[in-house]
Amino acid sequence: MDTGDRLLTPGEVAALFRVDPKTVTRWAAAGRIGSIRTPGGHRRFRESEVRALLEGEGVLEEGEESPPQARNAGPTNPGDPGPTTNIGLH
Repeated sequence: MDTGDRLLTPGEVAALFRVDPKTVTRWAAAGRIGSIRTPGGHRRFRESEVRALLEGEGVLEEGEESPPQARNAGPTNPGDPGPTTNIGLH
C-alpha cells in the first residue's frame, strides 16, 4: 500500500458517490471496491482507488458494465426521467 494514500471511512466514500454508507459496505463485500479492515474490524478504503472509480478509471470485474457510481446514481441521460412507479392513483 502507498503509505501516502489516505484511508476513507464508508461514510466518506458514500458522500463522494452520493449513496448510503451501507451501499458502500455491500460493494466491498461483493468485491466491487477494495477495502481493508482495521484491527477493530471496520472497513477503510484507499482514497486513490475511490478517486479512480469516481473518474471511471477503476478496474471493472469481468461482465461488469459500469463502476459503482453508475448504480443508484439516477438516469445517465439528462432527458430521461428514470424509472417510474405506478402507485395505483385513480
